[in-house]
Amino acid sequence: MPRQLELLKRSGLEIQPEAGRSEPRLWVRRLVIWSEPGVILREVILRPGLNIIWAPDPADRSGDTEAAAPGHGSGKTLFCRLLRYCLGEARFAPSEQREKIIAAFPNGMVGAEIMVDGTQWAVVRPIGTTRKHFAIRDAAVDAVKMDADPTGMDPFLEAVTAGVLSDDVAALVPVNDRLNSWLVALAWLARDQECRFDKPLDWRSADSDSGSPVRTLTAQHHLDAVRAFIAAIVPEETILRNEIGEIQTNQDQAERDTSQRAREADRLRARLVGELGQRSDDLPPGRMAVEPLRSAAIHQLSQLSQVDSAVDLSDVANLRSEADEARLRVEALNRGLAVECTRIKEIEAHVARIKGEFPGASAQVAEADQPVCEICEVPIDRALAEGCSLSHKIPDLEAAKRRMARLEHDRSRETSRLDASRAERRRISAQLDPAQAHYKSTIKKVREAERLRDTRADAWYKARRSIDDVDRLNELLIEQEQTRSQFATLDRTLERKRKQAASFRNAHAETLNRLSRLFDAILRELIGPEAAGGITLDGNGLRLSVELGGERSTAAIESLKVIAFDLAAMCMSIEGHAHQPAFLIHDSPREADLGISIFRNLFHVVHGVESLSDTPLFQYIVTTTTSPPSELTNGPWLASTLSGAMGGRLLRRDL
Repeated sequence: MPRQLELLKRSGLEIQPEAGRSEPRLWVRRLVIWSEPGVILREVILRPGLNIIWAPDPADRSGDTEAAAPGHGSGKTLFCRLLRYCLGEARFAPSEQREKIIAAFPNGMVGAEIMVDGTQWAVVRPIGTTRKHFAIRDAAVDAVKMDADPTGMDPFLEAVTAGVLSDDVAALVPVNDRLNSWLVALAWLARDQECRFDKPLDWRSADSDSGSPVRTLTAQHHLDAVRAFIAAIVPEETILRNEIGEIQTNQDQAERDTSQRAREADRLRARLVGELGQRSDDLPPGRMAVEPLRSAAIHQLSQLSQVDSAVDLSDVANLRSEADEARLRVEALNRGLAVECTRIKEIEAHVARIKGEFPGASAQVAEADQPVCEICEVPIDRALAEGCSLSHKIPDLEAAKRRMARLEHDRSRETSRLDASRAERRRISAQLDPAQAHYKSTIKKVREAERLRDTRADAWYKARRSIDDVDRLNELLIEQEQTRSQFATLDRTLERKRKQAASFRNAHAETLNRLSRLFDAILRELIGPEAAGGITLDGNGLRLSVELGGERSTAAIESLKVIAFDLAAMCMSIEGHAHQPAFLIHDSPREADLGISIFRNLFHVVHGVESLSDTPLFQYIVTTTTSPPSELTNGPWLASTLSGAMGGRLLRRDL
């Protein structure tokens, strides 16, 4: 132990644990996995301080048949996810893995005993098909009765939010539900293995399917949350940042509006120039072009207001009425002509029938005047004088004459009618041609008058619209000037508020300086005394730097920055200078391209921090496939050993 203390002192890592505290504000005492209620599948005992979950590589455990299988796939990440699940996260694995676990353990459960400000909480949650979640104060996981009514996770989340973070800090975290503030902190304290320690504010990957609320937060929200947790922000600055964001939004909208108005003004000016017969080069720029365009539009309108003596557009209604009368006259004549033509045909047919009866009637008269016996063909007079026993029928001469007279009368009458109808037809025909000519002439006048009226109306409308467009152009140009003035005002306001925000950041400079000094000391411990590091916060965000013969920025260095940043924040929590608990889970940091020497120094740093108090005031859980330092592969630091072999896996089976 003294060796680590001397090493820490030489490297400049000096930590003053919070006075009066005997254990971390939050730590996990025990994790239990049940294949079904009452049947423990795996139990892991944890402690304050360093906890190693080791899945040895075969090269590190030669001759051990159980460890002959690779350490990868042993369940290290699932172990971290189950811890996160018990600490409140929504899901314990990606969907495909969850389905396999549910199929293998339909009644499976996972539970954790979690210490929150000295109070033990028993959290039990399903990993199978059941839907009962329990969070019970002052209880052990074995005492949770699965047939009881579930409590849900809210009691535990409330205890952590109010007791560990505090309501004041939760109010500074940019989430809708205050209980989600703890889940945001948890996302930072237990990063996704899929994020690969790439960026300090990159905590949850979409591939992990965690359901964490941080997935909906922006990078700026992540930074605001970190500042809230390390006590480097106050509510006034949060309000100010929201005001700055609102101003920037208004600026963006004003810029879009200005561009849109400029495009509309350009189109309007170009159309007016064309319609008013102007030359664009002859017009002055901006609003100075408004009056010349207005004068041209008014002149065009005045020209259209003058009446052309050759075309009387005021009598279109009378012309249309005259045309209607002419049309009705032509229609009446056509109907009369059709009636007379039909009547003439009927009379001609009647006269023809009468004429057809004349020969028969004449013969009948002649026969009646000199009758002959139909049988013996002897004149009736002689037959009557001499007597005839064969015929005594005598034709009726008077009847024959009356028929003949009637036919003559009918022919005379119908002939008169026929002559009258033919005369009427000639009269109508004589009137129809001029009536049709008059109608055609009148309707032509109406159409021409309407065409001229519509043409003038269109021209009038265009001229009137040109004046309106000139007014609209003037409005657009005025709005552009006002928007530019407003934009300048917003710029000045934004600059003033940014200076205020900078003053808030400067007010917390000591907090950030302390975090930066811890970051630098941890880097020196991990890399060597020749290294230097720093943390800066400005208007562009959080920046981590590493100096090692010049500033370094490689994949390994970026991962090292993230790990050192997390450890520095944990050290601030140990001192009581930060609101997040001194609790950290690092899942396989070696796989983030850390060198083996740096990786093993990581264990030495954490182990050294343990010795600063009788009971470590933090809990650091790290999973690894690479062997930790030999002195830490036993004793209390090695919490569990896993392997890729079926019996050595976290769930003791192949999924």
